[in-house]
Amino acid sequence: MTKVKSALGPFGAIIYFGLIALAITTLSRIGLGLWQADRVAAVDGWPHLLLQGLRVDFATLCWLWGIAALGTTIFGGDHLVGRGWKSVLRVWLTLGLWLMIFLELSTPSFIDEYGLRPNRLYIEYLIYPKEVLSMLWTSRKGEIFLGLIVSTLSLWGGWRLSGRLLKEVVYPRWIWRPVIALLVIAVTLMGARSSLGHRPLNPAMVAFADDPLVNSLVVNSSYSLVFAIDQMAAEANASKVYGKLEQSQIIDNIRRDSGRPLSAFTSDSLPSVTYNQASYQGKPKNLVIILQESLGARFTGYLGGLPLTPNIDALAKEGWAFNRLYATGTRSVRGIEAVTTGFTPTPARSVVKLGKSQTNFFTIADLLKMNGYETQFIYGGESHFDNMRSFFLGNGFSDIVDQNDYKDPAFVGSWGVSDEDLLKRANSEFEQYHKEGKPFFSLVFSSSNHEPFEFPDGRIELYDEPKQTRNNTAKYADYAVGEFFKLAKQSDYWKDTLFVVVADHESRVGGASLVPVEQFRIPAIILGDGITPKLDQRVASQIDLAPTLLSLMGISGSYPMLGRDLTKMDENWPGRALMQYDKNMAYLRGDDVVILQPEREPTGYTYDFANKALTHKPQSDEMKQTALSWALWGSMAYQQQLYQTPQQNTALSKSPNGAVVR
Repeated sequence: MTKVKSALGPFGAIIYFGLIALAITTLSRIGLGLWQADRVAAVDGWPHLLLQGLRVDFATLCWLWGIAALGTTIFGGDHLVGRGWKSVLRVWLTLGLWLMIFLELSTPSFIDEYGLRPNRLYIEYLIYPKEVLSMLWTSRKGEIFLGLIVSTLSLWGGWRLSGRLLKEVVYPRWIWRPVIALLVIAVTLMGARSSLGHRPLNPAMVAFADDPLVNSLVVNSSYSLVFAIDQMAAEANASKVYGKLEQSQIIDNIRRDSGRPLSAFTSDSLPSVTYNQASYQGKPKNLVIILQESLGARFTGYLGGLPLTPNIDALAKEGWAFNRLYATGTRSVRGIEAVTTGFTPTPARSVVKLGKSQTNFFTIADLLKMNGYETQFIYGGESHFDNMRSFFLGNGFSDIVDQNDYKDPAFVGSWGVSDEDLLKRANSEFEQYHKEGKPFFSLVFSSSNHEPFEFPDGRIELYDEPKQTRNNTAKYADYAVGEFFKLAKQSDYWKDTLFVVVADHESRVGGASLVPVEQFRIPAIILGDGITPKLDQRVASQIDLAPTLLSLMGISGSYPMLGRDLTKMDENWPGRALMQYDKNMAYLRGDDVVILQPEREPTGYTYDFANKALTHKPQSDEMKQTALSWALWGSMAYQQQLYQTPQQNTALSKSPNGAVVR
């Protein structure tokens, strides 16, 4: 080793660590590929996976340790600065190797949960250590202990190895250092860029298949995570992801596809605003939205899923149930965004978490508050999670009930009180509002149906063994909904209230499609006095719910939502849905589909609802431009703050309340 080390000079330690890192990422990629062998083989992916994977790995190492090599050229030597630099280099090498090992080690669990290598969700969850650590400790103790052991060994081993490699180093004479520095800069820049084209290496450049997981296996987890963090800084600008259109084209296209006559759009400053007349003309109703955590179609009996939801299935026969309603995304905040604001999905984070939308951003709570409603968010956990509390209080919600407001709950788990505690409290709140003669809107957000799947004993007959499984928790969530509606139907507020039970998203979204359409399908049922029972077969989106609910409540007004009022749409209308899956977006119209990917041309498909499969099919330029317009509209509306409650609704206001936080 000494002779080889001397031959490599001061770069010996960096090269040794680089080779170790290459071995780790390659072995990890092979292991992940063998784990997903069927999907890799289906796209003949092994050659691309290994060769392009090495390319990405080398680029990663150039980014990680290229500057370290340059610093060694400039500062290295047997002097005070050189000895200080040696300590810096030891730390740099050790932490860099540890990070790559740790991320590769955590990758299988992340893929198991989210269907892709670590991305921005990995970072977003780090800011909620209490909830995340509680969840991991309950359900993934083995991974935690393995991570701690391997992390400790990698830090200890990296520190010892770097010390040995840097112990006796012969540095080049000063006369040669400028030349060596130029060579290091050239190799680092060329290796990190890994392309002679006008764009440097990025995940889109090495993507080769329609399977997003296989594409993500090509890159390593360190590269994937850092790239996601870098994209977060500019993620609100979808034109950098999908391509550009003139602003006037975007506005014209989304107006036309909203189903409203162009003459209805009368505002230049708020280009999506229209006045919308409610279908129901009686006394305005209260509104209760029960947002069900992670309750996708696969767990819902009436949608052809597992027999876990007898209560929701019964409600589907009593109300307006949807068979082909699709979530806009894969996170709770995306569902909240769609259901309460009608905002279209983007490759950015949900507006619930973005800075410019914390005030003066349209929500139905804001509109209803102007109409004299009490507006409320009821949650079983801590409302600060995912920035919900700040967003809601800044945008029309007057009252928040969260975990700290429950006295003697029946059960408390990692994510807060149980769904039955949540819905019992909700019933009490509604009874009080009715007693006081106050119209109300309440968003009730469940949390039990979430890993680590904790719920009280003795409530349901278990579907699986052991108790804490996703199926059992979905069945418990359904039980809690059933118990709530037993109370609601006997209450005085029942006849004056409109209810909707809808999922925020599917529990786990993944698969071999660029956008796995079936895994965005969720239950949605509108219930209440005067609602005619039916099973709606049209394609619909979460963004269509809010306009439809306002119409059924009897609330007319001006708003910027572009979702369709389904009470006014012909039953033969094929419908449309928007689905954001990581950086890919699908636009579904009838059974035609356009999928947008970063820095690639839009791709056309047709969707077979029976077989739940996408098949390549050329789509028209109009279809592709409409899909792109929807993708760009959200970013444009957010950045330019175009999505606001029009002030003309103020004239409808009866008794707006100030914020009340319990």
